[in-house]
Amino acid sequence: MYFSRMNVKYSFIVPVFNRPQEIQELLESFLSMKGDIPFEIVIVEDGSTIPSEEIIKSFNSQLNILYLKKTNSGPGDSRNYGMHRANGEFLLILDSDVVMPEHYVLAVDAYLKQNPVDCFGGPDAAKANFSDIQKAINFVMTSFLTTGGIRGKETSVKEYEPRSFNMGISKKAFLKTGGFGKIHPGEDPDLSIRIKNEGFKIGFIKEAYVYHKRRISWGKFYIQVNKFGKVRPILNSWHPQTASIVFWFPSVFTLGLFASLLLLIIGYTFAIKLYGLYLLLIFILSSVQNKSIKIGVLSIRATLTQFLGYGFGFLKSTYYIRVLAKQPTKVFPELFFD
Repeated sequence: MYFSRMNVKYSFIVPVFNRPQEIQELLESFLSMKGDIPFEIVIVEDGSTIPSEEIIKSFNSQLNILYLKKTNSGPGDSRNYGMHRANGEFLLILDSDVVMPEHYVLAVDAYLKQNPVDCFGGPDAAKANFSDIQKAINFVMTSFLTTGGIRGKETSVKEYEPRSFNMGISKKAFLKTGGFGKIHPGEDPDLSIRIKNEGFKIGFIKEAYVYHKRRISWGKFYIQVNKFGKVRPILNSWHPQTASIVFWFPSVFTLGLFASLLLLIIGYTFAIKLYGLYLLLIFILSSVQNKSIKIGVLSIRATLTQFLGYGFGFLKSTYYIRVLAKQPTKVFPELFFD
């Protein structure tokens, strides 16, 4: 439903870089949004060489869209750019590779009427038409058996930190904190922590999920989670109160796996059998959840990729940041935008 930009409660902020096809799928999903709650969609073209402008024009008569173009400065700064120009009372941050369920705005609005929070997030899910690899990666990114609990939700092992693929912020909290910082990835938990430090409340809206496509190969997935691992010790150094032993789990898993393989060489099999049982549990749960043995097998690979990538990244960053006390921007310049 089309609404005037000056009369909206929610502003969706979507940075995009060279992914017009993703924007088309995202906007198509907005056409099915239920309810008569006013919202706008703010799309920020972050210096793309393959722009989304023509696709966006084709939706202008059906959706309330503000299209902004700027030089490339990263997703965090692009979100800030869009949020400064948005009209909504609440700013809903999305990645360009998500698809919206039709009840999303209704779920957010119903929650906020009962729970006056200034920052919130929701989970991600896999749609039926996603590829097998996408479903396997989604499983390991959300399952309590892997790092789903570390990422955080209402039953997580740590306090919930909304993620920018599905994150809401009140305009008041955005202006108070200044929005996202220059680090990437990691700009979303950093902002969540700063919002909480300012005294704002954070909530988790289970029903406000998005379908997260994650269009990445195995190699790109490893690079992504490796960066996640590098970022966490940096965030812990910035916000010492958030440090937790649970962040060591992937590194302990990784070191233990290599130790188990070495012990296997000398005939000690108990440790490697424990790893085998754990991966078997991953296989069974994913196969049942996704109704596919193939996805269950792929979930084993995704689990190993996730833990090895994150584990090595975390150990490397811990050594340079915590032990050698190096400046993060000097050691890991790929994690920061100017």
